[in-house]
Amino acid sequence: MYNILERWNITVEELSQAILENGSLRGMVFGYVAEIKLRNILKSAGTIASLVKDDDHDRKKKGDLRITYKGHEFKIEAKSLQTARNKVLNDATFEGVSQVDASDRRTVTLPDGSKLETTNLVVGEFDILAVNCFTFEDKWHFVFAKNKDLPRTNWRKYTEAQRQYLLATIVKVTWPPTGIFTANIFSLLDKIIEEQSNEPKEVILVEEKGKSPFIAEE
Repeated sequence: MYNILERWNITVEELSQAILENGSLRGMVFGYVAEIKLRNILKSAGTIASLVKDDDHDRKKKGDLRITYKGHEFKIEAKSLQTARNKVLNDATFEGVSQVDASDRRTVTLPDGSKLETTNLVVGEFDILAVNCFTFEDKWHFVFAKNKDLPRTNWRKYTEAQRQYLLATIVKVTWPPTGIFTANIFSLLDKIIEEQSNEPKEVILVEEKGKSPFIAEE
């Protein structure tokens, strides 16, 4: 097992000091640790055929993790809470928000063919949003939502047509999960598989010279 403490010849205390004294480093390290925790949770379920973490710098592959479940591939986007906005409600439940956007501006092509430069994530760009709720109780809880159920942006900079394809950059999260969120990612994956199986097949009219047209389904 690779040991970064030995490689750098530092102590746990020194590493902790570096992280605690530098907010940007702390946020970065915490985000990557959360990804590792999420991967461990998924692996421990025993129902994932494969799990891949794509290169962070590969802009063509959006999604922090790719998993294969029941023969289907899914992309998972992992996010954290904005700790300063966490609240404990009167019923002892928790409420907060997660910033759901790209790390930098990039050009995206929307389903209507239009292109724009934005930090907003796009509807259908990934399958599942996973938000770690560690900072509510200092416990590794995750909540999950389907991409298509996430709120859309209402920023006036975008046209009404564009807004329907762009996700809101701030999403409300609760613990225990409510609304579009659930703690059971597999229930969402099963719903997506069911929805895909119920989608109407594309029907194509095929004509061959000298023969009557026939129907081909895809």
